Amino acid sequence: MSTAEKIINILKEEIVPAQGCTEPIAIAYVSAKAVQILGNIPSNLEVYVSGNIIKNVKSVSIPNSGGMIGIEAATALGAIAGDADDELMVISKLNEEDIKEVKQYLNSHKINVIHDKTDVKLYIKIIAKYKDSYSLVEIKHFHTNITKIEKNGELLLEQICNDIDFKTSKDDRSILDMKTIYEISNTMDVSKVNSLFSQVIEYNSAIANAGLNEEYGVNIGSLIQKNINVGLYGNDLRNKCASFTSAGSDARMSGCSLPVMTTSGSGNQGMTASLPIIKYCLERNFNHEKLLRGLLFSHLTTIHLKTNIGRLSAFCGVMCATSAVSGAIAYLENADFETICKAISNSLGNISGIICDGAKASCATKIATGIYAAFDSSMLALNDKYLHGGDGIIADNIEDTIKNIGILSQYGMKKTDDVILKIMQNNKSK
Repeated sequence: MSTAEKIINILKEEIVPAQGCTEPIAIAYVSAKAVQILGNIPSNLEVYVSGNIIKNVKSVSIPNSGGMIGIEAATALGAIAGDADDELMVISKLNEEDIKEVKQYLNSHKINVIHDKTDVKLYIKIIAKYKDSYSLVEIKHFHTNITKIEKNGELLLEQICNDIDFKTSKDDRSILDMKTIYEISNTMDVSKVNSLFSQVIEYNSAIANAGLNEEYGVNIGSLIQKNINVGLYGNDLRNKCASFTSAGSDARMSGCSLPVMTTSGSGNQGMTASLPIIKYCLERNFNHEKLLRGLLFSHLTTIHLKTNIGRLSAFCGVMCATSAVSGAIAYLENADFETICKAISNSLGNISGIICDGAKASCATKIATGIYAAFDSSMLALNDKYLHGGDGIIADNIEDTIKNIGILSQYGMKKTDDVILKIMQNNKSK
């Protein structure tokens, strides 16, 4: 395959629809798959999850559930009413009768949740039992990456993967670097990605508009817009993009049933990689082809950054997407390659310390912060102002800087992740 064909395959693997926060939805998916294999509604469910799964499920509302929260709820929703064939849209078809059955199941059955102390950041294993039968389904690293299926002692599927240096279940990410991303964004026949990014534009714009027009979470997106309307905030691109993007997260983190197109396993990253680019191109009257090229650059850069960091960590993944946006803004303004890389480095040197303390309403506020930083970083680079190699974690070239971010997140912040989870488990208030 050509480089362009490989990159299209990567995009199709990374940019997928999901309803709600991907961690509780992944639990629902594994649970639905376990029940599908078992062939009966289980009398007993055991759920083994990594610390990062616990962190990202604790406080986020599950869509279509009537406001349910938590691992037990996600497990029951998948087991009783989920469709495993729909993957991350597993509970998209729920109705009121389904929710009633799920609540009855939760009242009459004990779901045992076990914190698995694995080093794998994204890990879910569910054992479903009915009489003398059982099924086991396990995923690692990716939200739909099934690595093991068992039924009554028979191994139906086993996918061996390198837990120490796992990158992807399918296509090789090593072909991605900033030079390749820049060149592909300039030269690819965008008709090949038009269908994918049209779905991104449709889905993610719809949930952003829902966040602007309805009450969700802390409503930072709509409040920024309100302050623009009354003249307290400037009616400029920076504020408009921060408002539009964070509004999508307001809605998604608070149980909005609208689907989003995720990127690198995250709806917040998918919205952040897309919504400011959509708004920017609209306000600047750029044509559809330029919008597609901007989205291509932003998403590929997000994927490249996240490949070095991993799916889940103490490093807020949205900051990868907002750093990609800083480069995309420079790209849309026809900056050269070096300037675009400086914009990304400026952003990484600024906001890389923002932690992930689980999925919840404050994700939207972090998105707004990241978008504001992206504009500042791009503006500096476009004026030939940039952070130099040796300034903290910034290296002399963009690829070494990205590697440094990976080292920081995977090794430097490992203890941080453990401490965050401990604080969250001790903090009982909502």
